[in-house]
Amino acid sequence: MDLKKLLASSCRQKIIKELSISKKLNIMHLVRNVNSTYNEINRNFEILEKEGIVNDQFIGRMRIIRINMENPKTKKLLEALKILDSENCLIILS
Repeated sequence: MDLKKLLASSCRQKIIKELSISKKLNIMHLVRNVNSTYNEINRNFEILEKEGIVNDQFIGRMRIIRINMENPKTKKLLEALKILDSENCLIILS
């Protein structure tokens, strides 16, 4: 999936932002921090996981979500989000 499609969902953007700050979160903390539902977070997590941007680990019954900073796509997504969030963002319509 290309970067534009990955950034098309505001939920995915929020997931990436939260994980870039915390590096790892329990999925229920992610649900609360992103202000979404478990199903929406899980659906978007699966998309991000398929691209190798995030991964999960179970510790007992707790599901921990982590951002994969080793993936070059992750770094590009974070750069794109930083640009989009900047106040001096210039939008060019084609």
